[in-house]
Parts: sequence; structure tokens; C-alpha cells
Amino acid sequence: MHPRSRLVTLGFVAALAVGSGVLAVTLTSTAQAATVGAGSYTETLPAGAKLPAGCGTISTNPRQFVTANAPAGAVPTNDWWSSLLFKKGDDCNFSQALFAGPASYRPIAGGLGLSYQTDAAISGSATGLGEYHYPYAQHVVVGVAGLNAPRALVDGWSDWTVTPSWSDGTRTMKATIGHGLPTSFYRITGGDAQLSITGPPSVWQNTGGRIGFSIGGHDYVAYGPAGSSWTQSGNTLRSGLNGQGYFSVSVLPTLSSASTADKIALADTFGQFAHNHVTGTRMQYSYNAANGTVTTTYRVTTQNLGGGTPGAVIALYPHQWRYLTGSAPLSRTYVSPRGAMKILTGEQFQTTMRYSGVLPELPAAGDSSGADLAQITTLLNNELNNPADFRGNDTYWTGKGLGRAARIAEIADQLNLTGVRDSALNVIRTRLTDWFTASPGKTQRVFYYDRNWGTLIGYPASYASDEDLNDHHFHYGYFVAAAATLAKFDPAWATGSRYGGMVDLLIRDANNYDRSDTRFPYLRDFDIYAGHDWASGHGAFGAGNNQESSSEGQNFANALIQWGQATGNTAIRDAGIWLHTTQAAAINEYWFDVRNENFPSNWGHNYTAIVWGSGGAYATWFSGEHEMVVGINMLPMTGGQLYLGEYPAAVRNTYAEMVRNKGGEPVAWRDMLWQYLALGDPDAAMAKWRAAGSYTPEEGESRAHTFHWIRNLQALGQVDASVGANHPLAKVFSRNGARTYVASNITNTALTVTFTDGRTLSVPAGKTVASGATNWSGGNASGGGTVPPATTPPTTTPPTTTPPTTPPTTPPTTRPTTPPATTPPTTTPPGATTWAPNTSYATGAVVTYNGTRYRCIQAHTSLVGWEPPVVPALWGAI
Repeated sequence: MHPRSRLVTLGFVAALAVGSGVLAVTLTSTAQAATVGAGSYTETLPAGAKLPAGCGTISTNPRQFVTANAPAGAVPTNDWWSSLLFKKGDDCNFSQALFAGPASYRPIAGGLGLSYQTDAAISGSATGLGEYHYPYAQHVVVGVAGLNAPRALVDGWSDWTVTPSWSDGTRTMKATIGHGLPTSFYRITGGDAQLSITGPPSVWQNTGGRIGFSIGGHDYVAYGPAGSSWTQSGNTLRSGLNGQGYFSVSVLPTLSSASTADKIALADTFGQFAHNHVTGTRMQYSYNAANGTVTTTYRVTTQNLGGGTPGAVIALYPHQWRYLTGSAPLSRTYVSPRGAMKILTGEQFQTTMRYSGVLPELPAAGDSSGADLAQITTLLNNELNNPADFRGNDTYWTGKGLGRAARIAEIADQLNLTGVRDSALNVIRTRLTDWFTASPGKTQRVFYYDRNWGTLIGYPASYASDEDLNDHHFHYGYFVAAAATLAKFDPAWATGSRYGGMVDLLIRDANNYDRSDTRFPYLRDFDIYAGHDWASGHGAFGAGNNQESSSEGQNFANALIQWGQATGNTAIRDAGIWLHTTQAAAINEYWFDVRNENFPSNWGHNYTAIVWGSGGAYATWFSGEHEMVVGINMLPMTGGQLYLGEYPAAVRNTYAEMVRNKGGEPVAWRDMLWQYLALGDPDAAMAKWRAAGSYTPEEGESRAHTFHWIRNLQALGQVDASVGANHPLAKVFSRNGARTYVASNITNTALTVTFTDGRTLSVPAGKTVASGATNWSGGNASGGGTVPPATTPPTTTPPTTTPPTTPPTTPPTTRPTTPPATTPPTTTPPGATTWAPNTSYATGAVVTYNGTRYRCIQAHTSLVGWEPPVVPALWGAI
């Protein structure tokens, strides 16, 4: 993530923004530090360092907003529902809107607000910055009659559900909501169930404890227990629930033109599962190395309170239903910010995806002889004295430099330029060892473990990786990737008795792969159901959580594959393969929309730089330049980013859109964009590189790597994702219909790689081999594959409320990562007009509605049901 001093968007979010082989380490701790092999981290907050900051005493008590029923261990962050627990900003009692898909929710004093939107609010232009959102626009508040709770707490969570809890001393309510659950489930005490509708509801069925109604063009059904009934009084529906204290509410996948008979038929289908209250969700994955596939099983557990069919109604995102095995979806679909969601009923579903492979680096098949060899040799020698070119001392910019040095080391090794290789490896070793050593009193280049939060924070932090717990996967992915490169040449450094344990802790902090390790939340940064990372620790934006640089998220996943393979740790390797394979599918769906099916048809862009819970943005946190808007989802370009080339036509289209929007070829970050273009048209990319002459590389890139990348894609051709292999470090390319098979062997023993089309490839120890239409062999990385010694991890659960040795510093009043939520305009607002539906409003327009003035904070055309009081994402009261 690059400097984000301000959010360069159009104003919308500115008002909102596993088993065996696990490396175990012995920790020996004192009051100040803990040793991990030869490495160490501190448990005393470094002087001047910031803790996670938010409402109340959350800095030292992250369980401030959870109930006694909540799971023990480290609290999760970086999730779709995180603003409910990690309260921050202008709502310290409830939360911002929670975008679960297909429904969205917002807790308030009277209960849980529900929204389902099928019309996108679009701003900007097809050639400039722009956004689309399906904003939270409240249709219903589900609660208990008279409920007026001072806050909503978190009563529990599972892999993709959360249970908020309300109590006002007399009445209580708990609701379970989740990704892919069109039904929300409620337990109440102290009064009647109450549904407060935004506007007069149109009731189309009220019988047998079930009431179906329409509001805002959408259909909802509330299901009470047997023997119960619902009564309507104006905009309020109530039920005594026959004294049972439970009910559920579903949003139906109906169109506005649906007949009453159609609605009732769907309500019947959903009703079979209405009283199976979801109590948990869990994902399990497996990597089949023999055929190169990844299988994921998504399970829902329920408690049957009132009969019916076992299971639940489940809505699948495109990256799930495209790879669905063993199930057949219903014909209906939901609209969502991620595209059409298909519906299943049952207790689980399963997907099977091809793991198409990663490489430590592209093989030198095109630049290992003649003039090209002379060119790359000169470029590499130019890096001899400064291979990392560090641009900062914090975790992000340190990581960028380490990543740069790792690319240079990999290429230099292939070409036997051992002096350049060793210079880069020495820089990596020295800098990582420094960061992995917590000397007494050290305040810089040091990692601090906070037992309350269950997180490992590096200082100096950057982009709120400390106070917001942002971006740990971005920052630490670079560290782990560089350590993986070093491990192949210096395996002793990477053992558990030396510094391998510290690398493992970085992995566990960002995305803990071990469910039994409660020191860190399971997969902190990765949304298991959405299929991708979230960057913000708190997600406290009106548009939900967000992820900008999906490619830096993939850099972390690839780093796990490389590190696991280099150290013989199959648990880490397989976790990386699952993350990488799942997220590659999600990125191609939701950032690049490679099939042109998921973005709103009238948005105008074929790419989004930021995925938000409610939509997407052709914009960045740090720049409005088109090159950076597009390039932020390409860096760092490594052998783990080849998934970007699986749809070469989309690559060419995305590059062409960038040129069209800019009005010419890129000026900034040209090297990143040329490397991306090379995945779709390597000849054109090389022509641009050769014609450019002198240029300024992207901050984590080198001329040597850019030339190597483009020249070798010229030789190899385009990625062929239809063929997998029985080895994690293997890839297939095709040029003019002829395939080249590539595999990298980082061990000291020869191996034979078998590809899924029957081709076999013999790979000597330490070599990378390309065979087929293009042939080459080289490299000397034979130190990988060493299995680290296993020791016993700590078994005690860290305390959750003990303050650190050093009191937290006062959080700043402004945060560079979080846009201000309530900053008033500097100009006098225009005169107000009365709000009206089907009217176009520009950002800054002022209207009155029921005697209150509102300012438009997102350009849009208002629809019925988007009245200012119920759409805080579009209108702010003044």
C-alpha cells in the first residue's frame, strides 16, 4: 500500500471509508521480551509507539464490546463485521453498516436494521475516477417492542457469521447474521417481536405464524414459531411468538414484478429452513498435490427449534458457484455488490479449483544469451551496491525493499551472477535479523506482541498498521517472501532454532493458519466466505470494509507457498495454496471482472481498484493518477502474480482502459503496467520498454527485474491455466499454441514433475527448468525443503484485559488511513429544495425532508426507499 495521506475518491467513502508439519516454536519470555530461537520480540510497548485505538478503553481491552459468551482467545479483526467489535470513529455504541451479501445490516438502539439493494448508486465517469455502491438503505428494523439498548455487543462469531446482542435491562435480543445467509435469526426476551418498517408495508401473506410483506420494491418474510401470529398497526408488525422467543426474517430473491403466488412459493421454500437457527459456520480445505486441485467445504451448523428440513438457505458468490461441485443451485439469484449470488439449500457445499502454480521467478529462457544476456547482466550489476533501495524504515517500506532485493537475488542466481545474488541475500539477511532481534530498549525495527489484541505489530508502523491494525498481510508478506528466498541459500538461518520461528509468527499474525493457536485469530486478514482479504482492521466505514491492493494480498499468499516449500512445512505451504487459489478466483471476479458479469452494467469501468463491502471504486487511497489506480493491483510483480495472466484478453482490455482514461501511455509506474501488459501481449510490452529509454521505476521495482519479466514472457508466451502439476512450484505457458513446461526444484535432490496433461519434467537439484517450445535450465537454490525441528508451543491462552507494561500513547486526532467522517464543507451550502424520488442529486446538494436539512454526500439519482433518513451513505443531516 502506497502513501495514503488522503482518499482520492469521489466522496462516498470519505463520509463512510492444519495438521501435521506445523512449525512449533518454544517461547521463552520475560517481562520485556520473548525469544523465538535466535530471534526475539518485545512484550513491552516501545517508547512512542501506538496501540490499536478506538472507542473507550479498547486500546487495552479489545473485549470491551463482547459478551461473556464470545469465544476465548484473540479477537478477530479485518472482517466484514469488524466495526461491531472494533468500535471506532463516530459510532462508539453500535456499528457502521455491515455488508454480508445478499443483505446488509446496521445495529441501532431499537434492534437490527435490514437492507437489500438491487440498484447501484454510481458516481464519476467512465473515463475518470468513479465508484459504484449498493448502499445500506434501511427497509426494516427487527427488534423487541420497546427495546432501547445503549449499545450492541458481540455475543459470538464463526467463520463467516456474527451474533450481535442488545439489552436495555428489560428486553434482550440476539441476532445471527452472515455472509450468504438471506435469513437472519433472532432470540428475544422481555417483549413482543417487532418489525418497524420504513414506510407502509404491503402485506401479501399473513398466516400460520408467517407474514410476508413488500417495502422499497423488495420482499421480506418473518417466520414465527408454530401457533404464533403477526398483527399490523401502521408501519409496525408484532408477534408474541406464542411465548417461544425466537423467529427469523428472510429477504426473498424476487423481482418487483413478482406475483403474489411467486412470492408465496418462495416463502414456502425458505420456510422449510426458517427455524433451523444457524449456530456456526466452518470452512475446511484440502490441497491434492497429485492432481493440483484445491477443494473447499463450507459447512453451516444449525439448531432446529421448530421442525422443518435440516440445513439452511445459502447464497453463493460468483467465485464459489463457478467452481461448485456436487450441488445444483436454484434458478433464482440475488443481486449483490460482487455480482449474482446463486442459491442452495442444505448443510454444506463444496468447490474444487485448479491450483495453477507459482514460481520463485520466471526462468531466464529469453535473456540468458546474446545481447539480452548482456543487457540483463548490466542491469543486475547496477544493483550490486544497493539491491534493496530502501525508501523507509517502517514495516511497509522495509518490506518493499526486501521484496526488491529478493527479485534481484532470484534472477542473479539463475544467471550465475553470484556477486549480485550474494549482495542481495546479505541485505535481506542483515535487515531481517535486525527486525527479528528485540534488544532491550530497542524502539526501531522491532516487533511487539500485544497479548490483549493477539497481534504482532512492527515498529515503526505505517499506514495505521498499529492503531487500526491495517495491512499486516501487505507488510509482512514482503518479509516472508524475502525470508523464503534467503532460506533456499541459507537454510540454517531459516530453522526454528534460528529465525524461522519469527517468520512463522509474522505469518500467524497476518493470517494464522493454525486454528488451535489462540494467540492470534484464525486467518485475521482473510474473509473466508468472500474469498479475499480486507485491509482495514476495524472496517468502520459506511461502505463496509475495503481492500485496495489485492496483489499485495496475493504476495502474502505466495510468500507462504514459497516459505512452506523452502522449509518443508506443508501446513504453511498448503495454507498459502488455499489462500492463493481462492483469492486468485476472487480477484479475477471482483477486481478485474474478467467475464464482464459482476460490475453494474452502467458503471462504465472494467476494473476496480478498491473493493468495498458495498461496491467498488476506480480510485485509490493515495493518488488519482490512472497509472496508480490500475497499477496498485499488480505490484509486486513476482512469480506469484501469474494468475493475473489467466485471462489475457482482460489484461489487454484493462491496459487499454487505463490508456484511454489517461489520454495516453503511462508516465508513472510504467514498469508495473508494462509487466502487467506482458501477461496479455509480451511483444507490445517489450516494444514499450525498449522505446522508453530512461524512466523512473516504481519504488519497489528495478529495471533489471522489469526487463527480465517482460523478455521471458516473450519467450514463454501466455499463462496456460488449464494445465496443473503435482508440484507447487510449476507453471505452464503457451506461445502460438505450443506449450512450455516450467518447474523449480529448490532442494538438493532431483525430482520429476508430472503435469495434468501427462507431460513429465525432470528437474535436477537446485534448478529451474523450462522444457517444450522453449528450453532452458539454471539456478543454484538447493537449500530448500529442510523440515524445521518441532517443539511445543505455549498452551496458555494470553490474558485479554491486562494492560501492557507501558501505558498506551494518546491516539492522534487524525488518521492518515481513515478519511474524516463528519468534516463539514468549507463553503456555504446552497439553498435547500424538497427531496424527491427519481431525481438526480450532485455531491453537496442540500434538500429538506420532513423539516430536516440534508446534504448529498454521494452523487446519485434517488429512488423510492432512498429517503435521506434511511440512507446515511447518501445523505448527511445538517
